[in-house]
Amino acid sequence: MISSSLLFSSVEEDLRLLTENLKQLVGARHPILYAAAEYLFGTKGKRVRPAIVLLIARTTMPDRPITEKHRRLAEITEMIHTASLVHDDVVDESDLRRGVPTVHSRFNNRVAVLAGDFLFAQSSWHLANLDNLPVVKLLSEVIMDLAEGEIQQGLNGFDTSLSIEAYLEKSYYKTASLIANSSKAAGCLSEVSAEIADDLYNYGRNIGLAFQIVDDILDFTASTETLGKPAGSDLRSGNLTAPALFGLEEKPYLEVLIEREFAEEGDIEQALALVKDSKGIERSRELATHHAQKAVEYLASLPHSESRQALIDLADYVLSRLY
Repeated sequence: MISSSLLFSSVEEDLRLLTENLKQLVGARHPILYAAAEYLFGTKGKRVRPAIVLLIARTTMPDRPITEKHRRLAEITEMIHTASLVHDDVVDESDLRRGVPTVHSRFNNRVAVLAGDFLFAQSSWHLANLDNLPVVKLLSEVIMDLAEGEIQQGLNGFDTSLSIEAYLEKSYYKTASLIANSSKAAGCLSEVSAEIADDLYNYGRNIGLAFQIVDDILDFTASTETLGKPAGSDLRSGNLTAPALFGLEEKPYLEVLIEREFAEEGDIEQALALVKDSKGIERSRELATHHAQKAVEYLASLPHSESRQALIDLADYVLSRLY
């Protein structure tokens, strides 16, 4: 499996700068928020989203250095992502993320909600200061989509009639919208043509969907140690993802267990076993592969470069997390 540090080696220095800047941007005005930010941006995340923005900036500006606006866009992208994780963890009552205690379990719910709000507000402020209306529109839409995705997930808990299309729509709102719109925004800052901007959007959309589907498969197949959160936690909380939805088509008894919200002893274990015994995981892998391959097709119009190759390799990297 390729490591993310190797994959992003062409923007390694840019990412180091990004991490330093993020801590500065959040600022020391409020000690507890600074502590939360220091903690959030200090943990070793993969920084996939800002890395994509920086790689696209380098791919679309082959003969010029990337601009301060590109760098700021990468920082805004990571801020929005982090804000959404902080809020997600409160909603999901998760005590761990990537094996590290979550903000609300380390501080409390109030601080976590405020820290998330603060990061959203600050990202909006920095976004406005880019003075680029198309980019402001793209990233503002992401913030709406994230809320829409959370609401859909909240309303569709334990709903066995959920379709794969509805699942993909929610996955777009929760994960792919940020990657798609920030990819397009990076192209807009490089002043690419409208066609290439759309290709970048579609690259990000498909990479984002593949990423989310892989995450959802890992929730069934990976151990708690690997996930940094309890395995099977999606199903347990009634969040039906691709493996469960495909599994439902083959295993009618799964519907009974889900409909009664795993109320009886051994229900959740039985449900997990039924999903693993079905073609749910295999079909989800095929779906993730389809989106990863589709993403790469949208890079065809871009000039060959090390950073473009890294964007292509990212599609393999996303899938390689399954093996």
